[in-house]
Amino acid sequence: MSNKKVEIKIKTDSGQPEGKIEELKEANANKIDPGQNDSKDKKSGQEEIEYLEVKPEEQAAGEESEPATASKLEETVRDQDKIIAGLESELEAKDQEISELKAQVEELKDKFLRVLADMDNLRKRTAREKEEFRQYALTDIFKDLLPIIDNFERALKIAEETDGKTFKEGIDLIYRMLLNYLARHGVKPIELQDNRFDPSLHQALASEESEEISEPQIKEELQKGYLIHERLLRPTMVKVLVPKKN
Repeated sequence: MSNKKVEIKIKTDSGQPEGKIEELKEANANKIDPGQNDSKDKKSGQEEIEYLEVKPEEQAAGEESEPATASKLEETVRDQDKIIAGLESELEAKDQEISELKAQVEELKDKFLRVLADMDNLRKRTAREKEEFRQYALTDIFKDLLPIIDNFERALKIAEETDGKTFKEGIDLIYRMLLNYLARHGVKPIELQDNRFDPSLHQALASEESEEISEPQIKEELQKGYLIHERLLRPTMVKVLVPKKN
């Protein structure tokens, strides 16, 4: 059996103690059979079994780096905890903001529904008042007309019992009552001024040529016109004289 030099290198973790390394060396050395080595020398020549061995300086550097790594890990964990705490705080604030916004939306919705209901009630009330106004707006006017109708009834009853003069006086009284009634409501007759024809106030129903005039003039009033508060209520129907054509 030939003596053969075997170099054993054992690779361990950075935190493996030196005593454990020596035990591994002895165990590997005991596993080597010289007879097997001779057989292998015959088959493939001399082989060298190498095991990686951690150098002492590398092991020391690994042992020194463990506290630094642990410190960095703890610092990373603390940073992550801070980030998580910040996110949870922001989430809680957002939830609070959403709750407040929901409450505001509900309040505005309630106000909107109340205003909508008030507007609907106002619309109905306005329509009802408008209809009532249309039906009863002329109440005062008709009320003032009733005494005039009463006088007409009295005049008709006594027409056969009195002479024509008395009856005429009664009708004239009723006529003045009507004019006074119209005046109280802003209605007044259109007065003719110098018989001048005014198309804005007069309507010509007939015309007659004349050599004595140079511009149209009113010859005869056929139907009286009226104004209501300075606005034309009904034009005066007239017969007009016009200049004769050459």
